[in-house]
Amino acid sequence: MTKHYRIGQIVPSSNTTMETEIPQMLLARQSIRPERFTFHSARMRMKKVVKEELAAMDAESDRCATELSDARVDVLGYACLVAIMAMGHGYHRVSQERLRARTVENGGAAPVITSAGALVDALKVIGAKRIVVVAPYMKPLTELVVDYIRNEGYEVIDYRALEIPDNLDVGRHDPERLPEIVKSLNYRDADAIVLSACVQMPSLPAIAKVEAMTGKPVITAAVATTYAMLKRLELEAVVPGAGALLSGAY
Repeated sequence: MTKHYRIGQIVPSSNTTMETEIPQMLLARQSIRPERFTFHSARMRMKKVVKEELAAMDAESDRCATELSDARVDVLGYACLVAIMAMGHGYHRVSQERLRARTVENGGAAPVITSAGALVDALKVIGAKRIVVVAPYMKPLTELVVDYIRNEGYEVIDYRALEIPDNLDVGRHDPERLPEIVKSLNYRDADAIVLSACVQMPSLPAIAKVEAMTGKPVITAAVATTYAMLKRLELEAVVPGAGALLSGAY
């Protein structure tokens, strides 16, 4: 019997990529595994990627979790890495617990994944200690992200801030530019490459190219979120064409 799963997504209002890349991966998985997925979103207002807007947006996440639990989704993904990391060290754990509590209160208990938590957990899964990071944010926010990752026990040996302030423009960034950006980083001593520390910056089409070019495992916030969702659903974390983490090796 084919099992059907409802994927809930808590999405910044200006995000156009989370609802593209995560469904793309799970629909690709349907070509090799029997499970089937549908996708359901709730939105929080955010247009400019600045600390004040991110904090105001995060305050709306409780409402979104409650709304999605109305639909009795099987898992929820919170799709803004920088909003979580800008709230202070370890905040992904606080957010995940609080939002799960909203689903329980509403009679639709479901696990909650944050892209921030998924990314730091994915680095542990692949055994990475030293990493390089590409992020679309302005430099101060990128430094907050790098500091958050370092606080979780990883060595960020190099990073690039693309300094794109408008979230719609982040979604328009051409993933074909990512291999050249990685070439400018000191990745040779890294254990892994974080190709996009942001679920809004498109990266899926570039993952295989960057893995081939560098010989390193490549993860992104969207790939890590997909992996975490599959694990929480107790499904095999395998997706064709989505890089090492979803190769089935982990």
